[in-house]
Amino acid sequence: MRIALFDSGYGGLTVLSHARRVLPSEEFIFYADRDHVPYGTKSVPAVRGFVRTAFRFLIEQQRADAVVVACNTATSVAVDEMRRLYDVPIIGMEPAVKKALTHDAEHRVLVTATPITVHGEKLKRLISSCDPNGLVDLLALPRLVEFAERQEFVSSAVEAYLRDAFAPYRFADYSAIVLGCTHFNYFKDTMRQLLPQNVRLVDGNEGTVEELARRTGLRTQPIGAQTAHCTF
Repeated sequence: MRIALFDSGYGGLTVLSHARRVLPSEEFIFYADRDHVPYGTKSVPAVRGFVRTAFRFLIEQQRADAVVVACNTATSVAVDEMRRLYDVPIIGMEPAVKKALTHDAEHRVLVTATPITVHGEKLKRLISSCDPNGLVDLLALPRLVEFAERQEFVSSAVEAYLRDAFAPYRFADYSAIVLGCTHFNYFKDTMRQLLPQNVRLVDGNEGTVEELARRTGLRTQPIGAQTAHCTF
């Protein structure tokens, strides 16, 4: 099966890496729209236009059999339209809010994402469906995407930015931070240095790949030495 993964930049590589290891017999295409990164600080109509262009390329030209939108921002504003336009499995990325709350239903959860995702209706609906006790807080971290695209994953500037962003929160009350943008996975080490040990970092990568397998009828394999071929 020919599977396309699409992101605004490098963040989707974290999803691709896992997918290639657990689906080693499939063929992958990775498309990064680096001409327009970051998506999270742009207007909703602009992002929808970028996504339409990407899908025309991936499905109409590259003949992808399925598409993973490995970008929380693009999922938030454009995935529903793409599902109406194209008759192939389209899997989006959503912040792993339910996963975090299922692990601990008594402590608070901080969802970090881009501004578009934080203020979008899709995330609000997701939270209302699984957070009856009002335990979820939201935090936009737009500069992390910029750091990631420069491949500046560990630096004094990154640490200072996160330290300032986290300062208002009393993390003794929190059980998890949800990484609601694929770019944010690159900053786990710095986050762990700044956070108490009781705070878990939760992302949606594995769940997204599991949903890909379910929607396409594929079976994931135990991680071994083989990885799937990918065209970049």
